Amino acid sequence: MNERVRLTVWVRGQVQGVGFRWYTRANALRIGGLVGFASNLSDGRVQVVAEGPRPECEQLLDWLRGGDTPGRVDGVTEIWDTPRGGYETFEIR
Repeated sequence: MNERVRLTVWVRGQVQGVGFRWYTRANALRIGGLVGFASNLSDGRVQVVAEGPRPECEQLLDWLRGGDTPGRVDGVTEIWDTPRGGYETFEIR
């Protein structure tokens, strides 16, 4: 079963000004089947919203939590939900 989901993630740490959003987009496109965005927040976090099959969203979440991201990730908070749609690709905001 390939349930479609919406994953919203907030990433804390040194994640702005280091190419974090660009690499997040590149990994979402590499994984495939994901649409959504990565955006800097005013408090220094990066918000990532991804919609697609659950296994692909889990793969993106694993990458965000792993040590292979640019900058330094101090923490990741995620929420799972039903997809809302409205995205055509994975973009940087």
